[in-house]
Amino acid sequence: EKEADLIAVVACSVKQQAVDRIVGKLRNWQLIKEKRPLITLLSGCVLDQDKKKLKDSFDLFIDIKNLDNLAEDLKSLAPEEKLALPNFFDIKPSYFSKYRAYVPIMTGCNKFCTYCVVPYARGRETSRPAKEIIKEIKELLAKGYKEIILLGQNVNSYGLDRKDEIEFPELLQTIDNLGNNFWLKFLTSHPYDMSDKLIEVISKGKNINNYLHLPVQSGSDTVLARMNRHYTVKNYQQLIKKVKDKMPDITISTDIIVGFCQETDKEFEDTVKLVKDIKYNMIYVSQYSQRAGTAATKLYKDDIDKKIKKERWHIINTLTAENSLEFNKKLLNQTTQTLIDVVKKTKDGYNNIGKLSNYTAVHIYTKQPLKVGEFAKVKITEAKAWGLKAELYEA
Repeated sequence: EKEADLIAVVACSVKQQAVDRIVGKLRNWQLIKEKRPLITLLSGCVLDQDKKKLKDSFDLFIDIKNLDNLAEDLKSLAPEEKLALPNFFDIKPSYFSKYRAYVPIMTGCNKFCTYCVVPYARGRETSRPAKEIIKEIKELLAKGYKEIILLGQNVNSYGLDRKDEIEFPELLQTIDNLGNNFWLKFLTSHPYDMSDKLIEVISKGKNINNYLHLPVQSGSDTVLARMNRHYTVKNYQQLIKKVKDKMPDITISTDIIVGFCQETDKEFEDTVKLVKDIKYNMIYVSQYSQRAGTAATKLYKDDIDKKIKKERWHIINTLTAENSLEFNKKLLNQTTQTLIDVVKKTKDGYNNIGKLSNYTAVHIYTKQPLKVGEFAKVKITEAKAWGLKAELYEA
């Protein structure tokens, strides 16, 4: 920050804390501007009320949906700087990893869940052209990338906004056929758009991981209605049954919000029952907190005590640990593939930490270090709730 000519903030307006952090940074940047030239830019997920509050403190605001104008907008701000900026969509993405890449395939959402600001801040669903996605992934695989993760607020509805575009099952199948021996994942799916055709493609994929993240948010029909989730618990259970009928050993994770507006003890118990029935391998649990700009803030009162939210959070996490341990024990003595992420020197050798295709952490102790970013074949020797121990498999 002390040396930058341009500081760009890519904001997240899903949580109030993120906006507060931006406000905290602005004073420091104003002090820098008093000493030397500095351009500040705001973009990302910005609600209208945050835009009004922050816009005047930044030199430039660029709507996340209009990034193709970035170069021209910056040049008009500071023509004397002669900033050498290409068109936005001509810029090749930078990846933080040399073996794992996150590839955006769409943005926005049409679902309007009452607790979420995404449709207001990021707009309606917009799919990236399939040709661009496939070209980027071909280049990644040619460079030796081992894991490709497709991203979108609701990947299942990819292509539905474009008459000339393929839909998500076809896109996934096409990418699966681009190579061999790589992992293919996608995040996030909405249960409403999970089609039989997509389940079929996943079950037959050669590189598609045997893993599905399918957010349920609640196990109560009345809470789901207040959340505007567009499905019932029965719909969701039928969907999970279809998935497990095709892929009995699939790993399933989910998102759950506890303490949503007016959530009664009975409604929470319905969620506990669903968690016990489905036996998720992993649950990302959050305690509901209000966010200005969402429908829930206007429609409902955030009336669940923080202590109760914390208790419910703890109950779901405890159940998750039990389910995860039960699943992990089934992996004992099995041989499987892991992708190595970290290698740590120990007193007697090396602790190589990797992940299975379902994100489960694996620790492999060896005399010689394994290579980060490469697959290793291992045999599972010990199972715990949040991870596994393994040894290198030698046929």
